[in-house]
Amino acid sequence: MAEEKENIQFELTDELIKQVEKLIEVKNDKELHILLNEFHYADIAEILDELNLEEAVYVIKLLDSETTSDILMELDEDTRERILRNLSAKEIADEIEELDTDDAADIIAELPQERQAEVISQIEDEEHKAEITELLGYDEDSAGGLMAKELVKVYETWTVAGCMRRIRGQAKDVTRVHSIYVVDKKNRLIGRLSLKDLIVAKSDQKIAEISNSNVDSVNVHDQAEEVVRVMQKYDLEAIPVVDDNQILLGRITIDDIVDVMKEEAEKDYQLAAGITRDVEADDSIWELTIARLPWLLIGMFGGLGAASIIEHFNGEMGDFIVLLSFVPLIQATAGNVGVQSSAIVVQGLANDTIDGNILKRLLKEFILGLVNGVAIALIGLAITHFVFGTPYIVSITIALALVAVIVMAALIGTFIPIFLDKRGIDPAVATGPFITTSNDVFGILIYFLIAKFILGF
Repeated sequence: MAEEKENIQFELTDELIKQVEKLIEVKNDKELHILLNEFHYADIAEILDELNLEEAVYVIKLLDSETTSDILMELDEDTRERILRNLSAKEIADEIEELDTDDAADIIAELPQERQAEVISQIEDEEHKAEITELLGYDEDSAGGLMAKELVKVYETWTVAGCMRRIRGQAKDVTRVHSIYVVDKKNRLIGRLSLKDLIVAKSDQKIAEISNSNVDSVNVHDQAEEVVRVMQKYDLEAIPVVDDNQILLGRITIDDIVDVMKEEAEKDYQLAAGITRDVEADDSIWELTIARLPWLLIGMFGGLGAASIIEHFNGEMGDFIVLLSFVPLIQATAGNVGVQSSAIVVQGLANDTIDGNILKRLLKEFILGLVNGVAIALIGLAITHFVFGTPYIVSITIALALVAVIVMAALIGTFIPIFLDKRGIDPAVATGPFITTSNDVFGILIYFLIAKFILGF
């Protein structure tokens, strides 16, 4: 691993990019190497993201694998994919040799199937090769797909003195030592050991005497979301991974969990916005269209449904045509309340803080919707009658419709995410266009039904 350089605030400027491009153009490798050596590998990755493919590949081939392996992990996925296509299997294998097993497996997994076999065959370290191959066999969204094989473990029967000698040999392959794991003779996880306890212990003490048997772990087949939940709950920097027999297989560190949380947040944000696929701003027009179009069509049909309801009542309203002026108020209120309710529920489901009977949850939301509805209805009643000059009976109708619509939207916004979650569907899809469209249609229907009942048209 490349050593971390002094933490100096990095600023990517046009001048810096032009300087790098000029040095590449004249092939001044010495000056280019000196310039880039001043920066952290994450900063170099940011520079490479701004270069064209030929220039980025030039830099990757110029620098040593110890540095470029870290740079590759920091690059934008699309940029990394294009660079890897322009490297030989041997050159990729050289990068892989410098990476921890989890990062190495992630990079290899991005390659086409045939290319994966070529790269793996070029890895000289047989143990590293075997561990990477093992990790590739796990689902990428499972604990096995997240874990690294690098860790520090000791046997319960070792003495502190013997343990210290063996740890020195293991630790050289581990970037950060968060915990020391204690195993029995069958390699089953039975405890953990802090560096502090190890340092202050007597040299002739057995590891079993100073280790803590209270150690949290996850199963290799647990989903990534479950790993996130456990590490968040217990505020862990790393967590060991075991199989069904409690055999220690690897560990997951906090940096991997942050990546999972970021990806999940991005996916949920896009789902809430009505984007059905994982896309980025620089993806092709076709990919962006496929991702956006489905919910736009649903929204269109929802709008047509609302329009048909209005059309149905239009001919019956007679002197109460003024009701049409307040359709946007009903739609906006229903949509906003529904999105608020669903957002809170989706967040609670993600954080595993929603429990108890669903009827109790709906009752709470009903009361909350009723309180908010009455408050908004009273304000709306005053404004529509005294400011807009709407007839009193019409203002009463609008106020009552607002109460009913807000309660309805709150209940829908609460029920649908819980319903989807219980059926294994990401509840984030319930926020945004889905809730807004459904509440628009039901809101308009309730509005005109109440109006018809009160006004008698």
